[in-house]
Amino acid sequence: MQVEPDLISRESLQLQLEQVESDFNRSAGIPPACYADAGLLALERRAVFQQGWVALGFTDRWRNAGDYAAMDIGGVPLIAVCNRQGQLKAFANSCRHRGSALLGGSGNCSKIKCPFHWWTYDLDGRLKVYPRMENALDFDPADYGLVEFPVVCSHGLAFTSFAQTPPDFGRWLGDFGERHAQWRLEDMVVTRLREFEVACNWKTFIEVFNEYYHLPSVHPDSINWLYPEPDPVDEVRGAYTTQFGATDGAAALLFEHQDQALPVAAGLRDRFRQGTRYTWIYPNLTFAASQDSLWMYQAFPLAADRCHVVQTIAFPSASVALQDFGQRALHYYDRIDAALAEDLPFLEQQQRGLNSRFARPGRFGALEPSVGKFAYWYARQLLADLDAS
Repeated sequence: MQVEPDLISRESLQLQLEQVESDFNRSAGIPPACYADAGLLALERRAVFQQGWVALGFTDRWRNAGDYAAMDIGGVPLIAVCNRQGQLKAFANSCRHRGSALLGGSGNCSKIKCPFHWWTYDLDGRLKVYPRMENALDFDPADYGLVEFPVVCSHGLAFTSFAQTPPDFGRWLGDFGERHAQWRLEDMVVTRLREFEVACNWKTFIEVFNEYYHLPSVHPDSINWLYPEPDPVDEVRGAYTTQFGATDGAAALLFEHQDQALPVAAGLRDRFRQGTRYTWIYPNLTFAASQDSLWMYQAFPLAADRCHVVQTIAFPSASVALQDFGQRALHYYDRIDAALAEDLPFLEQQQRGLNSRFARPGRFGALEPSVGKFAYWYARQLLADLDAS
């Protein structure tokens, strides 16, 4: 996808970012160049991905010793791996010998072995094997373990930080726990995980998941019928936004499969027993916690106009234990896939427009409050970095 170079000057970028206000009803949108300018990607990686906490995903993804996933998070190649004590670790995906990437994709390993010169590390990142280093004077393998990043596991999710001094995690997540307590995220079991690339900016991918505005135009015959007017966006403390909406059926099933609905999750009370909470944990994880299931997306920038997406689908453990769960779950996967397939062409079309040097910031409609909340947080991150540089 062709992107015009030099879409915006530093002065114009700062001016446009300053027009993004906390009240989404008054605010301009994020500068379009932030979705398309390759030169801004380095600023975004530093200001947005490397100053706070970033979600790795559900801890359930790393159930057994040696379970690992190699990720690129805002330009930082990383390995998340479960050690032999059941602790999740995060390491730079860079060999301490000459820097080779160590692992790719995901799977299970008993050790972390560099394919280039066979330096080998245990699951705690300690260097254990280092062939033909007998000539190296004053070489102590204890000094050459993998670079490690902090990991915090909370509410069933894992987070890491690349900041030299990470912000206080409790303040970063704020009141997230109490807002989501009824959904018991820590009880969710991951049953499906897909990874793919999309020809759009990572922010646009997550934005469409957090607004009701596009439902009649993009999903008129598939899922639009499910969603009446949602509640107002919640006022929260922390680096996230969330909005609940009642639904006219099980939100994760198409109309013709409503009879396959799984039981309502234990713990949900009153109106939360039929509806969905859409949540965006900044910068790049979003999920829908419904009455019987949860589907989640993480979008990682590969370029200004391309992202790597991880889709996770999870269910309460009691539902997974049902005898017919496997067959019923297939209908949930069908619904998620159907909505995604409808979204993707529109996202790629949106990206083509954003790539123009003549694109200008827009405004937020009544059904886009979470997108507006993120825009303000994002703009403040970039402005703080620009002011410091």
